[in-house]
Amino acid sequence: MCGRYTLTASPAAIQQAFGLDNVPAPYAPRYNIAPTQPVPVITNDSPRALTWVTWGLVPSWSKDVSKAAQLINARAETLEEKPSFRSAFKYRRCLVPADGFYEWRKDGRNKAPQYIHFRDRRVFALAGLWERWVSPHGDEVLSCTIVTTEPNTLIQPMHHRMAVILQPEDYTTWLDRSADLAAARALLRPYPDDDSLTYHEVSPLVNNARYDAAEMIEPVVPPQQTSLL
Repeated sequence: MCGRYTLTASPAAIQQAFGLDNVPAPYAPRYNIAPTQPVPVITNDSPRALTWVTWGLVPSWSKDVSKAAQLINARAETLEEKPSFRSAFKYRRCLVPADGFYEWRKDGRNKAPQYIHFRDRRVFALAGLWERWVSPHGDEVLSCTIVTTEPNTLIQPMHHRMAVILQPEDYTTWLDRSADLAAARALLRPYPDDDSLTYHEVSPLVNNARYDAAEMIEPVVPPQQTSLL
């Protein structure tokens, strides 16, 4: 699954990575993006701009927004079967800009958070779906979910799912609602085992969704053993 991620790149780097017209200022780096928070995405309605949405999908037919926190991820294998995702997969796909994400590796009885990123620290896109929900009073809520698939060999020891990382050459196809669904479906695969991704252990501070600081992605330094001599 994907339950926390980062977007710390500069506005210029985000703009260049996705061919955007601009990235509205001020834009602050984020080191601990968590479910139910506002996140920037690139929708197929506005492919050259960032659109702010809530992370946690609210289907258009929902009675209220209470289930948003339960729909932060969508399994690639069942997008066309689940009523919550079926329409969004056909018509409302989006890119979720990121430059890293967290997973937790079991260490005895504990789980140690790991920060996964590209070795060159590039900005990349996670495959997402978005929705527009309108309340009985006419208030509009835009929301999204992140699509997951089976893990590659890097992620497999940490979790049985991983977020779909799209290749830059596939961004257009993913956003093209007129594209054959088979073409979009083919993009929902584990990221290749090509050694471009890496990870390191980070502080448990990431467990607190209210904490957001640069120190969170710094490697944990093992404590120095004090000599008894």
